[in-house]
Amino acid sequence: MGFWDALLGRRKPVRPDLDRLFALPAAAVTLRAGAGFAPTGQGSVCFAGVEGGAFDRVESDVRGLLDSAEFSRDGYGYTWVRSRHAPHDLASLVADLHAVNTLLRDDGFGPQLLCSLVGFRDGEGRVLALVYLYKRGTFYPFAPLPGGVERRDNALELQTRGLLAQELPVEEDLSRWFPVWGAPGL
Repeated sequence: MGFWDALLGRRKPVRPDLDRLFALPAAAVTLRAGAGFAPTGQGSVCFAGVEGGAFDRVESDVRGLLDSAEFSRDGYGYTWVRSRHAPHDLASLVADLHAVNTLLRDDGFGPQLLCSLVGFRDGEGRVLALVYLYKRGTFYPFAPLPGGVERRDNALELQTRGLLAQELPVEEDLSRWFPVWGAPGL
């Protein structure tokens, strides 16, 4: 970062570090102990803008890597790849998400990678996702309220941020805590 960048308050962009995903199993222990949330065994990777033959190649490569990969598109045109494992096997789920992200990045689709998420649920049926922002290299919690209404449990999200601040690099800019309504894996 240069003198002018420091003077004008510009920061050097954070480089994506997919290995940060491997901190999720330890964070899950903290999340269970501190808030009663356990992994659901589901997670997904979201990416944009892959069409035609390029998409067919990506889908084939991912299916070759993960037998259980499920592809879907949301209402905004983003593609989601969902993986499922037993809820107690979060390490394997994280390894799948890491592998899909790495495959896409290495195949030249890094700029299209948006986020990855892992789902959690508590004893009351509340849902929570830990979302990794690929381009920021940070995580944030997303807690949709039940009932199909697109509203969030902001108190739970802030509680989770405080709980995991020592475990994960949590996104400081709350305006970047984008809702991922209906994301596969939630």
